[in-house]
Amino acid sequence: MENLLLILALAVGLAMDAFAVAVAQGAAGHNSMFHATRTGMAFGIAQGIMPFLGWALGIAFVSQISAYDHWIALILLSGLGMKMFWEARDGNGGDPALSLSGWALGTAAIATSIDAFAAGITLPALGLPVLLTCIAIGIITALLSGLGVLIGGMASSRIGKYAEFAGGVILIGLGIKIFVEH
Repeated sequence: MENLLLILALAVGLAMDAFAVAVAQGAAGHNSMFHATRTGMAFGIAQGIMPFLGWALGIAFVSQISAYDHWIALILLSGLGMKMFWEARDGNGGDPALSLSGWALGTAAIATSIDAFAAGITLPALGLPVLLTCIAIGIITALLSGLGVLIGGMASSRIGKYAEFAGGVILIGLGIKIFVEH
C-alpha cells in the first residue's frame, strides 16, 4: 500500500508541469475534446517513457552510484521541485498563443518530461516496480493533461501556477523521504 501511495505521489508530482501547460492551452482557447485528448496522449506517452529511460541509465551505473543514491535522489528531486517553484512564481512567460500540435506538441511533451527522466534515475532508490511506476506516471499525466485543457477552458491559466507549486512540494517531499530513510 505504501508503494502504491508513493507511485501515485510521484506520478502526480511529475504530471504537474504537463498539467500547467495543458491548463494554459485551454485558457488560450484551445479546449476542444479533441485537443484535450491529443494533448493528454502526447504528454502521457512522453512522461511514461522518460522515467524508464532514466531508470535504464541509473541501472547502467548502479555500481558507481549505489553508495550515493540517496544523495542523488535528494538533489535531483529537490532540484526539480525548486525548478517547479521558480516556474510557478514566474508564470512561465505567459500563456501560449498558438495551439500545440505536431512538432510543437511533441517538443512540449518532451520538454515537460525531462524531470520524469531525472526522476527515473531515482527509481532504484525508491524501491518501486519500474514498469508499473512508468505506466502509472504516463496514465496519470495523460488524464491530468487532458483534464487540464478542459479546466483551462473554463477557468484561468493561474491554476497552472498552483499545480506546479504543488508538484514541487511533492517532489521535494519525496527527495527528503528517500534521504531520511537511507
